[in-house]
Amino acid sequence: MNYIADLHNHTTASDGEYTPTELVQKGQALGLRAIGVTDHDTLDGLDEALAAGERLGIQVLTGVEVSLRFRRPFFTGTLHYLLYIPRDILQDEEFREMATAIFQQGRGHELVQARVDKINALFGDGLQRPLTSAEIETLAPNITRRHFALALKNGHGLKHEQINRLIGNDSPAYLPSGVDPSTLTPLLHRYPRLLRILAHPAAGSFPGKSLYNEVLPPISIVEKLMPNFLDDTLLGLDGLEVHYPGHAPEHRLLMAEWAQKYGLLISGGSDCHDEVERPLGVAGISQEELNAIMKEIES
Repeated sequence: MNYIADLHNHTTASDGEYTPTELVQKGQALGLRAIGVTDHDTLDGLDEALAAGERLGIQVLTGVEVSLRFRRPFFTGTLHYLLYIPRDILQDEEFREMATAIFQQGRGHELVQARVDKINALFGDGLQRPLTSAEIETLAPNITRRHFALALKNGHGLKHEQINRLIGNDSPAYLPSGVDPSTLTPLLHRYPRLLRILAHPAAGSFPGKSLYNEVLPPISIVEKLMPNFLDDTLLGLDGLEVHYPGHAPEHRLLMAEWAQKYGLLISGGSDCHDEVERPLGVAGISQEELNAIMKEIES
């Protein structure tokens, strides 16, 4: 590895296969000095991860990957927005309550059921039996697209291409998860020390087959949406995730140019979900890049 920190990873608190403790242990075993825990739309695994980091002597950056829903004439779908949370703010109960209430508006049973109903209505003839929300919601407390894929694979015997036809962004059954950006604005304004990073901005343009480009928009769409992120009255942005396994080399260079153009920090991580398909330790940042991020978080 030519980096010392991996700042984008998931645990069983959302759709990862490692518990928070196991993820931190894996990072320490790989020789990482710092690891980010950034589950989808939940803070639930962060206390456990911090405790594991203290025991193992590895720095844990506490964060969350917020799903932001966009409905524009040129794009309907979700982009991901990483928020890194200073520890004193994480311990603020008012912050936790406010953040959790906002995040829950973008997920939950109603969204799962609406997606199930639409899949059954449009693709039910191709299923062995109707898809149910119950078989998906038993997989995790915080449902993501990955859980739909697992249910369709293991419970209905569908192949990868068939699954993507049902739940991909271009599927007629697709309903985006997440909250409208304006829903998140009050939290960002009340807690301005949250560090705001746009996740995997170029992954939707990865050439060839990829777990990443099937569910994310291409660079051209992200570029059109950038004003939403750069506007401090709506969202605001402190950095870009440049180093990412779903970024081709030319796209990493382009994202680094964007970071320089807009005066943004450079971040990176593996987006770890499991040991095989999306493992830990395949992307990260240097000590210099980590120092710049920590300076902002601790300021």
